[in-house]
Amino acid sequence: MHLQPGPSALTASSPLLTEPTCYLQALEYPEWCGAVAAEFNALIRNGTWSLVPRSPHMNLVGCKWVFRIKRKANSSLERYKARLAAKGFHQQEGLDYNETFSLMVKPTTVRSILAITVSKGWPFFQLDVNNAFLHGILDEEVFMV
Repeated sequence: MHLQPGPSALTASSPLLTEPTCYLQALEYPEWCGAVAAEFNALIRNGTWSLVPRSPHMNLVGCKWVFRIKRKANSSLERYKARLAAKGFHQQEGLDYNETFSLMVKPTTVRSILAITVSKGWPFFQLDVNNAFLHGILDEEVFMV
């Protein structure tokens, strides 16, 4: 099942200046419907979940759509972004998960890398990743130096 994105809404003259607080508000605008469709289709393409029959011992974890307006450096409209976020605070350790992993980069690390890059005269670029998914099992020995 794929949703069809709405018309492109990347024009500076768009009347949408606020972010919806819920899915029903977003459905009123083709711009947000397109953002929802793009996120949903990416989740399907990447095999993010498997549909399984519900059993009484399952702890169901809900989700919420989060909407953001992405802007360029000059504050003009870049795109409408929708993200489906799991309500992880409903999960129970040992039942829903055994361990967690969250990649976090400290601002000090970013500043250090930028300082080295500038001091060496290396080029650097900004990259905006729309969807990132971790597939497979990490072999920790591969990352040891």
